[in-house]
Amino acid sequence: NEVTIRDIAEGFDRALRERAGLANDEPFDAIVHSTGMLVVRSWLTAYAKRRDRLKHLVALAPATFGSPIAHKGRSWLGALFKGNRELGPDFLEAGDRILDGLELGGRYTWDLAHQDMLGAETYYGPTGDTPFAFVFCGDRGYTGLGALANSPGSDGTVRWAGCALNMRKIRLDLTVDPARVGAEGRVNVEPWPNVDIPMIFVAGRNHGTIVSDPGEWLVGMVDSALKVSSAEEFDKWFATAERDADAARRGMDEWQQFVIRAMDERGDPITDYNVQLFSRRGHDEEPIPFAVDVHTYLGDSSLRCFHVNLTQLGVRDMTSLWIRVIASSGSALVGYTGFGSDKLGDVSSGTSREGKWDGELDLSSLVGDAKVKFFYPYTTTLVEIKLNREPLPLTGRNEVCWF
Repeated sequence: NEVTIRDIAEGFDRALRERAGLANDEPFDAIVHSTGMLVVRSWLTAYAKRRDRLKHLVALAPATFGSPIAHKGRSWLGALFKGNRELGPDFLEAGDRILDGLELGGRYTWDLAHQDMLGAETYYGPTGDTPFAFVFCGDRGYTGLGALANSPGSDGTVRWAGCALNMRKIRLDLTVDPARVGAEGRVNVEPWPNVDIPMIFVAGRNHGTIVSDPGEWLVGMVDSALKVSSAEEFDKWFATAERDADAARRGMDEWQQFVIRAMDERGDPITDYNVQLFSRRGHDEEPIPFAVDVHTYLGDSSLRCFHVNLTQLGVRDMTSLWIRVIASSGSALVGYTGFGSDKLGDVSSGTSREGKWDGELDLSSLVGDAKVKFFYPYTTTLVEIKLNREPLPLTGRNEVCWF
């Protein structure tokens, strides 16, 4: 239970030298499965010089953004079925810290994405200075008794929307003055330094059979991927792969994953909040069933993972999008607010003791023909919401400190 994914990454680095016999600067290729993706990504981000050593990274059903079954393994039942069976100090330990790193909406995958996918430097690019990366996932879940582990939009263990390396991050900053930055100035899309690396479906395979019985098509695609050595070959490979994978996608529902983190202007977590989406036509509001499948990260409830069926939402015809944020401090002494708010729920009138705030923000710039869209199938989008935390009431003498 004390071993982390970063520990495994450092063990991997030592094994490259001592077991594989590679020198510190010797190049190699890697084919990884499931959690192996997080191990290699952790290895890459530990030292920048490692990026030009790894020439090709092929990921089979990778847990790029975790797994919907990880938090279940941290239960006593998970320890009973998957824990260490050898008597000793680690008896029945199931790798709690590794499962924490794999949990949906977890802090580990959030921080790691900010290093290799959202950082200032390119980690997955179109040249030999960084690895050429390729991502595959099966188009179905387990059969037989294993089907009990299946969840919608997954291969039985990882979600289709949580595999790819083409995620985006959107910041909704309600602490800035809209009169200064404009209404859309509160909606910011983080710079993207990497090439887009989508997930390629493999027909008829699940999380296990993609390795045990990959089939001729996948073997051929991996073999050709390992021969890519230029940006032109990289683009050509993806054009072929996506054309061949269209048959596997046909008729399937499209899924997207959102990881939302709420914080105040100091970076402290907001743990009691609610997020709703709706479309607005004139004075009419149409609610969007966004929060149907939500997992709150066990280690920090400011982080939550939303799994959304885009096909059922009908997002292709959407022309406007609004987000509603309701946040509460649980106290009448302090509360959350957007910049310039003149009321905080019912607190200012003294009728509420919850410190609750309710606000809306127009996200219509991220739908329709927008260059970066809020809804994008088979991807994960990080959303960071920032609010001010202020002593109450907002006007007159506050109840926290006064002269």
